[in-house]
Amino acid sequence: MLDAALGWPQRLHARIGHPVGAFARIIWACERRWNRPGRWRRLGGVATLLLLLFTAIVGAWLVETAIYHLLGRWAWAGLALAAWPALAQRSLFDHVFPVIRALEAGNLPAARRAVSLIVGRDTAALDEAGIARAAIESLAESFCDGVVAPLFWLFVGGLPGIWAYKAANTADSLIGHREEPFAAFGWAAARFDDLLNLVPARLSAALLCIAGGGGWRILGRDHARHASPNAGWPEAAMAGALRIRLAGPIHYDGVSHDKPWIGGEGREATSATARAALDLYIRACALLWLVTALIEGARL
Repeated sequence: MLDAALGWPQRLHARIGHPVGAFARIIWACERRWNRPGRWRRLGGVATLLLLLFTAIVGAWLVETAIYHLLGRWAWAGLALAAWPALAQRSLFDHVFPVIRALEAGNLPAARRAVSLIVGRDTAALDEAGIARAAIESLAESFCDGVVAPLFWLFVGGLPGIWAYKAANTADSLIGHREEPFAAFGWAAARFDDLLNLVPARLSAALLCIAGGGGWRILGRDHARHASPNAGWPEAAMAGALRIRLAGPIHYDGVSHDKPWIGGEGREATSATARAALDLYIRACALLWLVTALIEGARL
């Protein structure tokens, strides 16, 4: 609820930063030292991931132990504060909403600028449908990476669980690429992130279908049409629930990639369907809150 209401405030970020920034500094320090031509690149990537996980798990365990020791019966409040920065409900909303607002105003240049902040594809030539698809796909995938998966690993492993996930996910974002110079060095980060998201991706898809009142047929048929073993699940659920088509041909760094359609028989994405996707995202987050409360109530 803190994250949904406040996100990670800029004033707080300016004063103390964000833990993800510390993870990034570790990753880039290791990359400079170990990502050099030769057969040891993959081993250097494994060492980077292990060092990152060790730092995240030990640091979070020390914080968790201190919270239990100092706060006793009120430890839940301290744990909530310590887990708060690892979620991204509000941040995701705040990044997608400007894209929708610009599309609704008919301002394609502003919409392209806004969507370029959340996707890696080329955006300079995107039309309304391309911009809307990009925003919706990012919203669906990040619902897993930024909301469901961190919360899942918080339940599984407490503070060490959620911060280990964020460390691995940060590594995947920065170095888990198939292109050089990260193809070998980022291999371990990419594969480990895939493993950590196996269950959360499927939970995300189920939440989107339930919150959207449908989409199961497209989910079952098209989830494997994505190159990622996980991202296709929430994207197919979003496409099915909204009855639109996502993915399809896109450009990265000027090179065309003929990706298959997800929900290919659906309508073309528009500003209206992007707004509907954001509403669906909010309902899915609310459903996740309810599920979380029920699980926690049963545990207590």
